[in-house]
Amino acid sequence: MQQLYGLIGYPLSHSWSGKYFAEKFRKEQITDCHYELFPIKTIEELPELLAEYPHLKGLNVTIPYKEVVIPLLDHVDEAAASIGAVNTIKIFRQDDKIITHGYNTDVIGFEKSLEKLGVAIPVSALVLGTGGASKAVAWILQKYQCEVFYATRRVREKNHRSYDELTDLVDFTLIVNTTPLGMVPNDQQAPPIPYDTLQSHQVLIDLVYNPQETLFLKKGKQQGCQIMNGLYMLEQQAEGAWRIWQGS
Repeated sequence: MQQLYGLIGYPLSHSWSGKYFAEKFRKEQITDCHYELFPIKTIEELPELLAEYPHLKGLNVTIPYKEVVIPLLDHVDEAAASIGAVNTIKIFRQDDKIITHGYNTDVIGFEKSLEKLGVAIPVSALVLGTGGASKAVAWILQKYQCEVFYATRRVREKNHRSYDELTDLVDFTLIVNTTPLGMVPNDQQAPPIPYDTLQSHQVLIDLVYNPQETLFLKKGKQQGCQIMNGLYMLEQQAEGAWRIWQGS
């Protein structure tokens, strides 16, 4: 009997997860597992989905459900609860009861990305966007005592900066784009920051992975910055999810 895993979100037309796990299962000769995409239109469809697929053992969660899925889960890992976002669900079935545990493996992916880059944890970082992924990025940075500021269109918190007031980026050693700006098919878009103030000592990370080099990264590269896209983070968060599902 095959174990089923999958991804929930909406829409999922540009999803990477299905191809990644299909290739993983092929390479590692895992023949008893299958991965599917579940483009549910509202998060309220989740209980019905779990009931419909009795062999479903785990789910990845993507936009726009990383935060709103939390109230529907039975248990949430301490890190995911602190971040306020879940991107991995482990599913148990006991006595006809479905039990769900939520985790955040974006933190694993981002921390491993910093390790791969070989950069020192900055004193101050600017995170573009305030969604679920931004919270995972900030959680890792704050773990190492980095002061985190957010760039956003609507300022709600003391550490928020509006894009309009960002006139100079020199104080931020690290700038991370957690928004979908620049993702295919809108690859001519980029977050509205003053790229001409970037300097060669700065590092730019884009969580977008398609295209491999977004306009955000191209502009940073032109200023001499070290750059990295989101593909490695995606791979590492996926492997983190797999280890959770397998209980290791």
